[in-house]
Amino acid sequence: MDDTRGLSISVDGITLVVDLDDTLVHTDMLLETFWAALSVRWMNIVPATRALIKGKAAFKRELEQLGPIDPNLLPYNQEVIRHIKEWRNRGGRTALVSASDQRLVSQIATYLDLFDDVCGSDGVRNLKGPNKAAYLNETYGKGCFVYIGDAEADLDIWRDSACAVTVDVSPSLAARVDDQAPQSTHLKTREGRVKPLLKAMRPHQWLKNVLVFLPMLAAHQFTALTIGQSLLAFVVFSLVASSVYLLNDLLDLAADRVHPRKKRRPFASGTLPLMWGTILAPALLVVGFGLALFLNIQFVGVMLFYYAVTTAYSFFLKRALIVDICTLAGLYTLRIIAGAAATGIPLSVWLLAFSMFFFLSLAAMKRQAELKRQGQRKAHGRSYEIDDLPLIANMAVSSGYVSVLVMALYLNTDAVAGLYANPTPLWGICLVLLYWLSRMVMISHRGWMHDDPVVFAARDRISIICALCIFGFAIAGTV
Repeated sequence: MDDTRGLSISVDGITLVVDLDDTLVHTDMLLETFWAALSVRWMNIVPATRALIKGKAAFKRELEQLGPIDPNLLPYNQEVIRHIKEWRNRGGRTALVSASDQRLVSQIATYLDLFDDVCGSDGVRNLKGPNKAAYLNETYGKGCFVYIGDAEADLDIWRDSACAVTVDVSPSLAARVDDQAPQSTHLKTREGRVKPLLKAMRPHQWLKNVLVFLPMLAAHQFTALTIGQSLLAFVVFSLVASSVYLLNDLLDLAADRVHPRKKRRPFASGTLPLMWGTILAPALLVVGFGLALFLNIQFVGVMLFYYAVTTAYSFFLKRALIVDICTLAGLYTLRIIAGAAATGIPLSVWLLAFSMFFFLSLAAMKRQAELKRQGQRKAHGRSYEIDDLPLIANMAVSSGYVSVLVMALYLNTDAVAGLYANPTPLWGICLVLLYWLSRMVMISHRGWMHDDPVVFAARDRISIICALCIFGFAIAGTV
């Protein structure tokens, strides 16, 4: 039956036993500690693998030591906590029993202060499935406990419980629980998975990948072949970028949870299971590179370099002072290089110079916006402090203005005269860019900027008008 009300069973002689993973918390502590360990030091994969050879319990104990978790930041299931509090208010005993490591389970139990008994895996015995069922029967007695869980591995436990309480299980598993348990209650605390998954993949960020079309546009090569190649490059970049976004979110769980906006991201908030990201990140990468093979080896090489740099950024470059800003600027420019590699169009030195300075300005704005919105002395997981804001703002302004200078010098070259019938209107592009960059820096300074200037610009009416003006000046230069 489906019932989200309080448990009606008597509390006399009955202990309410609660599972941890995907039950008390909207996350999996094994994956939490795994990604926390990698975020601290990517080489932690070596001792973790050695521990796995000794068994799953030893693996969990090692990850708990390598990737410490702050219980205060975890996404707790408030519906389950409500049931626990109601049970305690009626005078019942409660226990937190989990396959997660004992040390971690104890930390969470101490933080919540809701449990009389606490037990977890001890580094030797993995307290899951039959092992947990045997422990509960031995400790509390068969039929003398109510168990709240979420997985098929809990069927043996529910069968021996006084009442089975499931959390967000599939309809088929709920039916099996109804058949085997003396009584059953089914809690639904999560919405569907599709919307959070799309949010985690960040399709709105794919807007950046239109930069792969820039070499084709700058060279005025609008053949069916170059358009098709650019479109495929866009798809590949979007898939690989989404893979990187998933990886970055998995590594940034703790930092995202203390961020005023990023705490609502699917993995940080617990609306999407960590396992989905753990599987999809490599899957999207494989599909992306599979499609890249339909272009050429140069494009594949650029994509390999892009993935290597973005992975290094996710693990440690984002915490390196100034290096992180330069890396972000370089990743934007790599999209243009990828577009050139996909189509075989030679890259202009002027385009590369403009891109490097322009995107360095945007990357500095991004850090400026993050610091402004963070509202604390030092941004979590970054190397910048509030006192650095004037310097970062100067970097954004100066780099932006240098990019406009490069554009102005380019407009006076023979290459422009050969591409455009009337280059004079193109000078209007410089004026629009000067205005737009100055306005964006001012918006960042006042704390109105979205964390990503590109995303902000895509939704900003004035920025859209500026883009249309630039397009209009470019068209006017051709007639």
